[in-house]
Amino acid sequence: MSDELLYSEPEEDLRAAVADLLATRAPWSAVLARTGTSEPYDADLWKALGAGIGAAGLVVPESLGGAGASLREAAVVAEELGKAVAPVPFLGNLTATALLLALRESGAGDAADEHLRRIATGEQTAAVAIPFSTPPDWTTIGSLSVTPWPPSAEVHEARLTGRVTSVADALPADVLVVPADGSIYVVPASEARREPVTSLDMTRVLCDIEFDDTPAELLTIGYEPLRLALLAAAAVLASEQLGLAERCLDLTVEYVKTRRQFGRAVGSYQGLKHRLAQLWVQIAQARAVARHAASATGDEQAIAVAVAQAHCSTVAVQAAEECVQMHGGIGFTWEHPAHLYLKRAKSASLALGGPSRHRRRLAELVNLPPSAPTR
Repeated sequence: MSDELLYSEPEEDLRAAVADLLATRAPWSAVLARTGTSEPYDADLWKALGAGIGAAGLVVPESLGGAGASLREAAVVAEELGKAVAPVPFLGNLTATALLLALRESGAGDAADEHLRRIATGEQTAAVAIPFSTPPDWTTIGSLSVTPWPPSAEVHEARLTGRVTSVADALPADVLVVPADGSIYVVPASEARREPVTSLDMTRVLCDIEFDDTPAELLTIGYEPLRLALLAAAAVLASEQLGLAERCLDLTVEYVKTRRQFGRAVGSYQGLKHRLAQLWVQIAQARAVARHAASATGDEQAIAVAVAQAHCSTVAVQAAEECVQMHGGIGFTWEHPAHLYLKRAKSASLALGGPSRHRRRLAELVNLPPSAPTR
């Protein structure tokens, strides 16, 4: 097995720390109870995870107060968060951090550095103001003349006006990084109006953001840093989906081994055995492609991320569906966590492109000819 697919000892130590925290602070019963409140995000848990364990500043350089880690470590954290469907803004904050790091590499150092320092210390949480449910056009990101999603915010004399819909992890954010008119700006979240919207996934609430002649700080011109940040986010999301699928399989196997029907454990029936065995194989494949996506760099990264997202999105949804179905009647109840996993899996499968768009992007990257029309 390639070394990049194996977990290092520091990664396993990080996993253990995150898993212990989540087991104590975010059991599924507590997560489910929080979905019925006016505060879907767990601020105390995020503080313990982001600042206490250092997950918020994992990929921030040590010179700026971060851990100086790579996406591999961030992916390990995402796996555990996927297993717990934890209500914390890790993915949104990671996306913003990756964007600020890309901006730093492109020359927007001073402004990006200050925000990265504050993220690393836990003083602020950031989010990128892009639609979570609207897939970006990966082909055009990086072009100054083309907007990769429907126009939302306009800029006039360094002031933003417009509305960005369905933004993930923006409700608890202190800072918004806003792509608009071919440039990237930063805005204090308190200066924008944020309205929660009804979200399928109640543990990752979306919101609409409205700018009304809002002052904004220009960070850079061009969307190339955004392309790099979205690739990083999609890679980490694949690992979150992997963790979710693993937890669904574990819950299902545990249940069918103990649930008895007609005098025998339901897991002894061959039909269920075959379905679970097939799911195990698909999850093993998902682990390989997700680890590769978190490790790949340069030109290889785009291909690795497309493969990972195309596969992991589908596997996570299938694992969650099997979890609901094989738990029988109890799997359809509100009192069982299966619905939390199904909603997170389905919501995540629609984010940052979705499987079909990633498959089309993969075909473009490897120069496959367009599919012939079916008759």
